[in-house]
Amino acid sequence: MDINLTLLGQTIGMIVFVWLTMRYIWPPVMNAIEKRRQEIADGIAAGEKGQRDLADARHGADAIMLEARQKAVQVVDIAHKRSSDLVGEAKQAAAAEGQRIVAAGHAEVTNEQTRARDGLRREVAALAVSGAAKLLGREVDAKTHAALLDELAAELDKQAPKHG
Repeated sequence: MDINLTLLGQTIGMIVFVWLTMRYIWPPVMNAIEKRRQEIADGIAAGEKGQRDLADARHGADAIMLEARQKAVQVVDIAHKRSSDLVGEAKQAAAAEGQRIVAAGHAEVTNEQTRARDGLRREVAALAVSGAAKLLGREVDAKTHAALLDELAAELDKQAPKHG
């Protein structure tokens, strides 16, 4: 019977040991394991969330860059159009100014021609009166001289070819 009582004592000792282990040792070990498992799961979830956030941020950055490039192209296009408009306006202003200058030049030339003709007519008339006075052998008085000059100028105006 000694073997049986030893076996029974060992069985009871084992049962008490298992019961004490299950009651006092096992719960803190299981809590530590569960806590560690939860921390690992949270870490993995945070890593996955971080990866998703990174992918979303990259996608958002790509969208912002694309939009910025499109806006830059629009700004450049607007600048090119505005510069073309300014060049066109400057050409038109320069052409108008050139036409005005040419017209003013033509008017000045016409005025100078008229003054030169008038001056030449007076000189020719004076020479003609002077020549006539010499031919007549007498001096013509100032009143008669002015009348002869006017008459000669009128006659020269009729005979002079018209330019312009």
